[in-house]
Amino acid sequence: MSLGLAIVGHGKMGRLIEQLAPEYGFDVRVKIESRNNSCGAGLTRDSLRGVDVAAEFSTPNAAAKNICRIAELGLPCVAGTTGWLDHLPAVRAIVEQNGAALVWASNFSVGVNLFVQIVSHAAALVARQPEYEAWGWEIHHSAKKDAPSGTLLQLAEALRRSGYDRPENLSSNRAGAHPGTHEIGFDSAADTITLRHTARNRDGFARGALRAARWVIGKKGVFEFREILAELS
Repeated sequence: MSLGLAIVGHGKMGRLIEQLAPEYGFDVRVKIESRNNSCGAGLTRDSLRGVDVAAEFSTPNAAAKNICRIAELGLPCVAGTTGWLDHLPAVRAIVEQNGAALVWASNFSVGVNLFVQIVSHAAALVARQPEYEAWGWEIHHSAKKDAPSGTLLQLAEALRRSGYDRPENLSSNRAGAHPGTHEIGFDSAADTITLRHTARNRDGFARGALRAARWVIGKKGVFEFREILAELS
């Protein structure tokens, strides 16, 4: 029997999730768009009847309200919208108060999350070599609203968390239809070390979100995608 999936935000990612959902045992029963969901008003018990889990891929200014409303209805959610993480403490409280569940990520690509681990390991090594300075760079399609991307900010956090405490320079570009490239580099007078992840398309993001959506059903609490990655393997 198929699991009921609600897609909140029916842009490019939402449509791709809808297309791939049957491969992961989901039946898309609800599609919520901005025109019928002002301030989360479209997220009700009636509109989400028959839904087992929601996938939130809307806009930065709507995501936190949507996730909280889904949690208040007791439903689990995967959230891939970026640019809302300043609200994460308040969202976490709502999710936990309602006994709901959330898996969030700046990027649901398995490859990107492995890349974060690789960068973390490299940063721990380079941190002990004071002659190296670090930079981060990313490029995405021209319609992406936040810059730098949530993934680049996550990579910068990984540098610091791994013991690299010197300043890093971050930059972003927006052009065309590029699905996303992220680069972390270390430079000294003698040489340059460059680490790069390039997405060929959006499939990896959608498939990671759908894997997380299956995992989160029946769970309680707030989880970051990278924390559960080993359990998805």
